[in-house]
Amino acid sequence: MLEHKIDFSVIVTATNANPNGDPLNGNRPRETFEGCGEISDVCIKRKIRNRLQDMGEKIFVQSDDRCDDGCDSLHARVSQNAAIKAISNGKKTDRNAFADAACAEWIDVRSFGQVFAFKGDEVSVGVRGPVSIQQAVSVSPVDVVSMQITKSVNGEPGKESKASDTMGMKHRVAFGLYVIHGSINCQLAEKTGFSAEDAAKIKEALCTLFENDASSARPEGSMEVCRVYWWEHACKTPKVSSAKIHRALKIRLKDGVSAPRCFDDYEITLDAVEGVTPEIIDLM
Repeated sequence: MLEHKIDFSVIVTATNANPNGDPLNGNRPRETFEGCGEISDVCIKRKIRNRLQDMGEKIFVQSDDRCDDGCDSLHARVSQNAAIKAISNGKKTDRNAFADAACAEWIDVRSFGQVFAFKGDEVSVGVRGPVSIQQAVSVSPVDVVSMQITKSVNGEPGKESKASDTMGMKHRVAFGLYVIHGSINCQLAEKTGFSAEDAAKIKEALCTLFENDASSARPEGSMEVCRVYWWEHACKTPKVSSAKIHRALKIRLKDGVSAPRCFDDYEITLDAVEGVTPEIIDLM
């Protein structure tokens, strides 16, 4: 069982990459109204799930291109689970037993929670997970660079010559330093069976967040985890709030730097918080 509350912060950089495109805005990198870059919590959890899957863990919410159990939907994955099938009994299904079986089977369910509600099922089951993650926001406004891309080959047969037809736009962040904050709640961990061993796996996933994640939008090496701060408290319900812990990490541009281009353009300080000292994992 998890006996100590955990808070964490992760500093990541994006260099000529699109960390998280917005499908409602032409897949441009997400930005706040102030022009700072943003990575959604859903995107971060997706990468954590992928890393846990690479580590050999069973994942419920799998990407289609990473499916490792032959199931083509979440409903199929639930229906094929022997433990859950034995519990399912229409409207008489024991929701607590259903949730316990799902948490025992899939690490992402006992970590992040999940809603099991599918068409045709007579009951729905909700699981609240102990691992909460905020959206990542860049410390400084980001410069989004756009380029027009074209194709020089026919997409369909029947044309006599090759055409150079416009395909669209490609966008990237020239440079951005983002901070991810998160916490692990012991009370919710007790309900889902999330353990200290699971917490260690989450920490490892955060340290290797962008491994096996390369794409045209994020070329190999363009996304980097620079530093991980891992606060493990002495008890389940500490006096210091997660908000105060996260505020202890202060990042600002160094004097004389107006347009940051690398991690070293920032000055990073960490205020002392009474009763807890973080493990600092420097990955630079």
